[in-house]
Amino acid sequence: MYQTNLIFTKETNLTYLRKLELVFSYLNTPDKNYYTGRPPYPVSAMVNALVFKNLRGLLNLTDLAREMSSYPALAQVCGFSSFPSKERFSHFLKYTPNGFFRKIKENLIKELLRLGEIKAEYLSTDSCPVKSPVKENNLKTNVKDRFDKNKIPKTDKDARLGAYVVYPSNKKVQFFWGYRNHVINDTVSELPLAEITKPANIHETTLLIPQLEYLKKTFKLSPEAVIADSGFDSANIIDYVAKNLKAKPIIARNPRGAKNPKVKLSPKGIPICLAGFEMTNYGKYYDKEQNRMRHKFVCPIKASKKFAHRVGWFCPWNHPKFFSNRYGCVTNIRLKIDTSIRDNIDYGSRTFKKLYALRTSSERVFSRLLVFAMQRSSVKGLQATANLCSLAHISVLAVALATVKSGNKHKLRFIKSFFTI
Repeated sequence: MYQTNLIFTKETNLTYLRKLELVFSYLNTPDKNYYTGRPPYPVSAMVNALVFKNLRGLLNLTDLAREMSSYPALAQVCGFSSFPSKERFSHFLKYTPNGFFRKIKENLIKELLRLGEIKAEYLSTDSCPVKSPVKENNLKTNVKDRFDKNKIPKTDKDARLGAYVVYPSNKKVQFFWGYRNHVINDTVSELPLAEITKPANIHETTLLIPQLEYLKKTFKLSPEAVIADSGFDSANIIDYVAKNLKAKPIIARNPRGAKNPKVKLSPKGIPICLAGFEMTNYGKYYDKEQNRMRHKFVCPIKASKKFAHRVGWFCPWNHPKFFSNRYGCVTNIRLKIDTSIRDNIDYGSRTFKKLYALRTSSERVFSRLLVFAMQRSSVKGLQATANLCSLAHISVLAVALATVKSGNKHKLRFIKSFFTI
């Protein structure tokens, strides 16, 4: 029973509290052992309170602590017998492993899969920026070399320089210090299935295959298609989706900024430079970033004095790379290329365009997470930020499960309206 001698506002009346309690009941928070330090608050209570912060749209932990102390009935529903301070919430986010929150997410997703609300037939992936609350991101402050990637903010050593595109009228790139949250979602239910937060300088293509492996192993998913923008146009990703997942790679073509990406080869299979010379073999090497073997060819004038004596010591085209690069022009040819899968993708077909249109579901997922102030982090450090992002996804999934269980399936994606009194 709730205390009856309290004056409830619109946000804390009994109906609102009972809906919160319904959402909390599906979190299934695992136990966490403590061995040193102050007597802890219940772990489930901390998670409930941080989920409430998202649902209430509170911007920071100070507001959350104030809300708890102002409304005892709310603290009681969350599971507190006293009122935690801002520092307790901050400590919980900073020192709790992200795997703890991943288990909560997995339980929610498995239940939604069991109920059939998540079909996972079509998966979409994208990422969003998460700005760190450092002065470098505040354009009103005076900071020298604000976006110099070698000058990491002193107050957040984990933050890295990233960029994102805005479209107010014309396409514009903006820089920021912080992180990126990488998500794979179900395009029909528009619910997140996998998410991970990394520093902003980590490229998204390196994370997609491990995330798909995680989904395959944890939830035994076998999607019909994986949808992504041109940033994911990688031979490794296309091969993995087609061969390992047995799904259609609906990934936009990336021209790589080149008018003619095909290299002109001689009858011997050796690349020919702009001056018409066969380039010099400089050996094979393993490209760690792209996870592939490459064959390197360099400018023959730079590589061979004998050849330079015969044709001249300078590039006939006066190519800028001849003077700025130790090797002159360089061409890397990938070995063991299998282009059959990419050649069979009909980018202009109606089916491809129809499936690719489902990618906008990722944008709507991030739009809902923006309601939780996920992209305006109030904490610093990779682990605390990753946990805050995970809690935003947990909030979305918990509300979705609560709507289905309570017979309000039509409010699956309408978080605010579910709590409307």
